[in-house]
Amino acid sequence: MLSDTKKNRTSVVIHGQQYTIVGSESTNQIRLVASLVDNKMREIRSLNPSLDINKLAVLTAVNAVNDYLKEKERAERLEAEIQRLKE
Repeated sequence: MLSDTKKNRTSVVIHGQQYTIVGSESTNQIRLVASLVDNKMREIRSLNPSLDINKLAVLTAVNAVNDYLKEKERAERLEAEIQRLKE
């Protein structure tokens, strides 16, 4: 990240804990991401109420990365299909 990039400080609550997130993204983007993480943690917690917070955090990260990889693969397939149609 460039040193002259404007940094936004945004307070969010994730799974009942307050965090200050610092980043170059907009406050709305940071809040959206925090909300999605909070929702995923609540979803996983509802299915596994006995998980400790560390395991819950790891499972949330694993789920998020899995979702990301699936969407990335889908986008790559669509891009390949578009290229094929252009030929």
